[in-house]
Amino acid sequence: MLGTIVKSFQYAWTGVITGVRKERNLKFHVAAGLAVVICGLFTGLSRTEWILVVMLIGGMLALELMNTAIERTVDLVTKEYHPLAKQAKDLAAGAVLVYAVASAIIGCILFIPKWFS
Repeated sequence: MLGTIVKSFQYAWTGVITGVRKERNLKFHVAAGLAVVICGLFTGLSRTEWILVVMLIGGMLALELMNTAIERTVDLVTKEYHPLAKQAKDLAAGAVLVYAVASAIIGCILFIPKWFS
């Protein structure tokens, strides 16, 4: 039982590392997350604000990993153009975009007042 749990974590970390190494968008989100953390250290975020920042960064990375998994699965199923395959990829990318915009808005709400005070 413990061995299967350990293997599950190993597989999951392999997925994260593979995503960061091979996916341009995931690299961008990791870099953006690090920039936000650095800004947070300099602006003195509260505990609640840090919780929000960690949730936003974690959610963004998780959603980008899921988007990548969907894209790879669609590519595995069909190499030919199919409107439903395109929709699946576009919908997954759209989910990432919605979360990124919401995260950016929340980031502005958190950081802009601190920069001007």
